[in-house]
Amino acid sequence: MAETENKTAPERADGEGAPRRQNRGRRGGRDRRGKARGAEQAVKQQQAASGEKRQKGEKKQGGQQKRPREIPTKQQKPRVRTLSEAARRRAELLSAKQKAFNEATDIMLSAAEPVVPEPVKEDPDAPKMEIVGVRFRPTGKVYYFSPGDEQFAQDEGVIVETARGKEYGFVALTNRLIDEQDTVHPLKTVVRRATEADTERYLQNRKLEEKARSVWDELVEKHKLDMSLTDIEYTFDNTKLIFYFTAEGRVDFRELVKDLAAVFRTRIELRQIGVRDEAKLIGGLGVCGMPFCCSRFLPDFVQVSIKMAKEQNLSLSSSKISGNCGRLMCCLRYEQDVYEREYETFPRANMVVQTAQGRGVITESNFLSGKIKVQLDGEDGVSRVFTREEVKVIGRARAKEPEPADEELEALEDAD
Repeated sequence: MAETENKTAPERADGEGAPRRQNRGRRGGRDRRGKARGAEQAVKQQQAASGEKRQKGEKKQGGQQKRPREIPTKQQKPRVRTLSEAARRRAELLSAKQKAFNEATDIMLSAAEPVVPEPVKEDPDAPKMEIVGVRFRPTGKVYYFSPGDEQFAQDEGVIVETARGKEYGFVALTNRLIDEQDTVHPLKTVVRRATEADTERYLQNRKLEEKARSVWDELVEKHKLDMSLTDIEYTFDNTKLIFYFTAEGRVDFRELVKDLAAVFRTRIELRQIGVRDEAKLIGGLGVCGMPFCCSRFLPDFVQVSIKMAKEQNLSLSSSKISGNCGRLMCCLRYEQDVYEREYETFPRANMVVQTAQGRGVITESNFLSGKIKVQLDGEDGVSRVFTREEVKVIGRARAKEPEPADEELEALEDAD
């Protein structure tokens, strides 16, 4: 019986344990199915919410698309065609202005009388002397020489004596009489007319100058110098070779001179020139479309200042008053004497004047147009236009503090 009980005890134990495991498995299945149903319901709720939002958005878009188009009123119609009409009117206005300007220009040109230069006033009692003008470079300065008993033609080749020896030049000014006070004494006499051999030698020197450029470039690169070659000149007798260059500052070129002398077997001279001289040697076209004045007819550079641009009522933008050399244009000097003479009697800016409408201060004046802008007392920011006869100068306003100088404009005025 004991064995039987021992054997049946585990069976009962197994029998009692098995249903418990089955019960736990059923409860776990119910829990998992409940969670799955909860997840499905959550997904359905999210889908329903997103569907409602989509439907609302579609309804909103559909409502915007179905919104009836507004019919513009009479006041709104011009706004619809503003861009096209403004462009058309602007084009018509510009064409009308251009047409009026062309007609006015034609009238002025047809009515204008040819400008005849005034003859140079010479003192008949002043002593005279005969000279010829000789130029050594196409854009170089003209030097006076005594012709002796010879008569020379324009652009004729001549041999003259200079400070560096005999040179080959061209006649720029034929024989003429000038006042002795306009020359530097004593004048050297022209040695002779150039022969065919002289001309051949002159042309040969020009070829040697071109070949020297490659040697210069090689040696400058070797010594790592920041130098820009502008021109090369051989003396007529080949005793000296001159290199003209530009650089930002001073350059130590002693070693370069030694190497150049070893290659060319002659005296070497290096001359650093300014940007104006470089423009004169190279040449080019200015903003007016004409060749540079300095390379065409100006013998020397004239002094030009910012004050001239201000007196001539020009824009102080550096791009408009500077030339290709980066300095103030030489032509600013051409009309400066006229402006100075006219402004001696014409009211200028900052003068206090009396007008029919009251007292005021001149803010702008232009003697070319004859118009004067006056800011009347008590009318801040408002300027009225008068003529010369309508104003009477009674004083000068207190000078304003000078504005700080523009470094960019000062750089244009610096002398080389």
